[in-house]
Amino acid sequence: MAGPLSVGTIAAVCLVTLGLSVFALRWARRTSDFYVAGRVVSPRRNAAAIGGEYLSAASFLGVAGLIYDQGVDALWYPIGYTVGYLVLLVLVAAPLRRSGAYTLPDFAEARLESRAVRHLCSVLAVLIGWLYLIPQFQGAAFTLRLVTGAPLWVGAFVVLVVVVLAVAAGGMRSITLVQAVQYWLKLSALAIPAGMILAVWWVTQGPTPEVGVGWTQPFTGRAPEEHHLYRTLSLVVGLALGTTGLPHVVVRYYTNPDGTAARRTTVHVLALLGLFYVFTIVYGVLGRAYLPVLDAGVRADTVVLRLPAEVVPGLGSDVLTAALAGGAFAAFLSTSSGLAVAVTGVLNQDVLRPLLGRVTAGDHSEVTGFRLAAVVAVVVPYAVSRFFPEVPLAAFVTLAFVVAASTFFPLLALGVWWSRLSVHGAAAGLVTGAVLATGSLVASVVLGPGSGWPAALLAHPAAWTVPTAVLTAVVVSLATPHGIPRTATRTLVRLHTPEEITSR
Repeated sequence: MAGPLSVGTIAAVCLVTLGLSVFALRWARRTSDFYVAGRVVSPRRNAAAIGGEYLSAASFLGVAGLIYDQGVDALWYPIGYTVGYLVLLVLVAAPLRRSGAYTLPDFAEARLESRAVRHLCSVLAVLIGWLYLIPQFQGAAFTLRLVTGAPLWVGAFVVLVVVVLAVAAGGMRSITLVQAVQYWLKLSALAIPAGMILAVWWVTQGPTPEVGVGWTQPFTGRAPEEHHLYRTLSLVVGLALGTTGLPHVVVRYYTNPDGTAARRTTVHVLALLGLFYVFTIVYGVLGRAYLPVLDAGVRADTVVLRLPAEVVPGLGSDVLTAALAGGAFAAFLSTSSGLAVAVTGVLNQDVLRPLLGRVTAGDHSEVTGFRLAAVVAVVVPYAVSRFFPEVPLAAFVTLAFVVAASTFFPLLALGVWWSRLSVHGAAAGLVTGAVLATGSLVASVVLGPGSGWPAALLAHPAAWTVPTAVLTAVVVSLATPHGIPRTATRTLVRLHTPEEITSR
């Protein structure tokens, strides 16, 4: 019975996504509608949309799985994800909106007046977006297989089709409405079953979570890992600063009417994220009570979907599992849609335009290019996900955060606050951060888990790659003052001047 119910809820989520996209299509006519939703999104709706796209498979399933597996140490994941928006609020939210850019490469070119830096940012934005998209497809694949028994390729293909249609229909304009609705769908799908499971456990005086001593102690990690305090610090640095550099997060701030609205959006986001993550703890802890040991080969990511069958018998279990499956698919679709829009904008502006040339001018040709780029933006990571080894969802997404923290965070922080940033310094910082972050993570995967400082530094590199990238950008900029744009001071004044003043 769980299978048909789950198929029904997943189908309903997909139909709602497509229906809202078609409904919003009537508002999507201009180029700005497709890229930045016409810059008219209110703070509350934008906050819900950010929550919709930011709370991905790693949040809906992965965080609970990590809490189940690692205990209190895994709580640093939701803390890091949420603290990132404090960094955004303080450092870059309002200036990013005032830049008037459509994408991160747009901002880089406007700030540094360099096509080379723009192209470098384009490559990194696409890389980070695709790194983030791959686990969404993998999560959809194993979720549908678990609740219905369908082959692995089916779940990923469903996400591919729905996301391409939704993004191509109206771009950011339609996706904003879809993601705002999907946040509340995900929250309801996670919170209601969590409340019922917790109530049953409490009333029936259910089993006590079976955990080891390390599960309840912070900074203990797992054997043979060492230097757990460093690993935790580096994890939080990567997640918090990586949020600032995620292309699909940054582009959201271009959709607000002004800088003040961008700051208000961030405050609302903090509340929405905090509310959501409370419920993931319930699944991780009670998973240890009802599923103390998972069978060999069973992923900890599946605890959320397996728990109802262990707690609530019969039809109730089927209904709760179906609700969770629908919420999980809402997470896959909303996050994938946001990533697809961010990658699509970059591909259209920096790849398709140069290749195809500007045969025709105007919004119509721009929209056509956007829709073609949307197909490429989603199909490529889908194809890669079919051959990529399965990695725990939250751990995989952390890779994208670390690369973003080591590349785009230094660019944005220095670009917004330091007038002496030069073209050469920005490029050197981007390359250094990208090479160190990806090289360390690849080396960690190739060498496998280990002990000692080398293993800790490679597995969690953000604590040293981010400062190294910032220092490189600063030193090279000071050594190349001729590379500082002549309009740097004027640009910074525009980024930091409230709209109430400039409009007078």
